Amino acid sequence: MPKPIFKEGKKYTFSDYFELGNPTEEIIGELGYSLSLKAFDFPVSKEIDKEIIEKLQSSYYELLPKISTNSEVAKREFMIAPILHELLRQVDAKLNVEYPIDIDDKLSGSIDYLLRSRQDLVVVEAKKGDLDRGFNQLAAEMIAMDKYENMDSANFLYGAITIGEVWRFAALDRKKKNLIKGIHTFRFPEDLEEIFAILKGILSGQA
Repeated sequence: MPKPIFKEGKKYTFSDYFELGNPTEEIIGELGYSLSLKAFDFPVSKEIDKEIIEKLQSSYYELLPKISTNSEVAKREFMIAPILHELLRQVDAKLNVEYPIDIDDKLSGSIDYLLRSRQDLVVVEAKKGDLDRGFNQLAAEMIAMDKYENMDSANFLYGAITIGEVWRFAALDRKKKNLIKGIHTFRFPEDLEEIFAILKGILSGQA
């Protein structure tokens, strides 16, 4: 019988999940959820202003030689924040930064970015440029939101993990307690239009 992942008497924050070396499937299995990896049809908005996308890309290329992107703070301010700020200009949504949640000893801490609109979206910036371990943290935050929110709300909860240069999306089927990890990754700024279309599609509640 495998050893339990969580130690008795220890309180785990979301950032602790990044340090867990176990596979995501094992970690969330102890929380009562399952994991699927597949090409999921995330909501996609067809109302994308290509001029705005090109403006964001041009701004990035213009400033890139002048900014050091070695730190996580720099990536957050230079790569992630501009996308979220533009998203808020186009969608009726509210952005919560470092949103605190305390469910129990296994699920507590602050969610990096929580966007609330027709559907909720959790966005996590992966530490140390590690998308896989960062996904463990995203999974924990999405599960915490599932337990925190009323089940009468949307059937799906959405999430995104990013290291700035790369994005990956996830969906939580709340009824089946199944976390779906999207098989595709998207590059920034090359795939910015696709990234923005999914983010906008989720918050707009599009099928």
